[in-house]
Amino acid sequence: MFDIKWIRDNPDAFDAGLARRRLAALSAELIGLDKIRREAETRAQEIQAERNKLSREIGQTKARGEDASEILAQVSRSKEDQAEAEERARKATDDLTAALSAIPNLPAADVPDGVSEDDNEQVRTWGVPGAFAFAPKEHFELGEALGLMDFETAAKMSGSRFVILSGALARMERALASFMLDLHTGEHGLTEVNPPALVRDTALYGTGQLPKFGDDLFRTDDGYWMIPTAEVPLTNMVAGQILEEETLPRRSTAMTWCFRSEAGSAGKDTRGMIRQHQFTKVEMVSVTTPDQSDAELERMTGWAEEVLKRLDLPYRVVKLCTGDLGFGALRTYDLEVWLPGQGRYREISSCSSCGDFQARRMKTRCRAKGEKATRFVHTLNGSGLAVGRTLVAIMENYQRADGSIVIPEALRPYMGGLEVIAANA
Repeated sequence: MFDIKWIRDNPDAFDAGLARRRLAALSAELIGLDKIRREAETRAQEIQAERNKLSREIGQTKARGEDASEILAQVSRSKEDQAEAEERARKATDDLTAALSAIPNLPAADVPDGVSEDDNEQVRTWGVPGAFAFAPKEHFELGEALGLMDFETAAKMSGSRFVILSGALARMERALASFMLDLHTGEHGLTEVNPPALVRDTALYGTGQLPKFGDDLFRTDDGYWMIPTAEVPLTNMVAGQILEEETLPRRSTAMTWCFRSEAGSAGKDTRGMIRQHQFTKVEMVSVTTPDQSDAELERMTGWAEEVLKRLDLPYRVVKLCTGDLGFGALRTYDLEVWLPGQGRYREISSCSSCGDFQARRMKTRCRAKGEKATRFVHTLNGSGLAVGRTLVAIMENYQRADGSIVIPEALRPYMGGLEVIAANA
């Protein structure tokens, strides 16, 4: 969400930011809606002031014993005129809000220009993809051969893009989530939260999923939405509040199921666990002051990287270009893990700074100690990590020629000391 006053004062800068997103200029349209709104509000206020004056005249006229019927008629007409002006103002406000709500955040100055993920900028790499003396398999081939990954039965119950994990793979998914949460809470200082998985419209509006991306979500018949990520409830925990700046940053993490309809993903990753309707993810959220947000994004990205380092999984960090940037983000780093079965890097985490974009929608501000003035907070979010994709990465990077999976050392305490997953484990 944007400040219309800022757009009025900086129309060229606003349109230039939209152009980097490959969107048409909108400042003139928005300023026009705002002009209608302000003129209608001003007219309603003028009518109210005129009626107040007329009301005083009525008392004075009656006090003189004169007929006040004409003035009373004017007052009656002014009420109708004010109601019409207020209705015009309300409609213009709704139109302006709807228009602003559909506009993505403007990219930061250092975000590379580009059209698609092919134009993302590689920042750094870590680790060296392992060499195999055999042709490495993809995770679903390994999981099905082990008898621990069942897509067919899941499809009978729920349709495509679902899976049933059992035995040691089910335990590994649980172990990974616990390992990530312990790392983020014990070493990175985040507070663990167990939030609702069902939210109302206002929560999804606050983080930018609504109204634009309703088709990407699952909704119940009684008005609840299933969360696409724990970013939604974690960020909305401060909605509508004024936070004292000395309490910031507020950092939280949660492990939740996430639900996405994958609208528009027909034909993409149709086999395996890369793109599912239901998946497990550990999310990180930070609410901070504008002065701290750039440094906080670097820290958050480092926290996500540390998970991959502890598991000894090769990865790279890329800065997303304007054409690949998410709706609410002004800057995003993606972590892409190496998958030898696919022979390429795949996204396993996105860490984003949203600036005050979400805070404006949620009406969340902060105030320095001893000050009366407030300002909007900055919000950040990042996957720490996508649990299912981490399981996929371990399976493919730690596979052996006989189809068994070596468990990373960092994960073995969470697996009861198990070192290798073999058939029927």
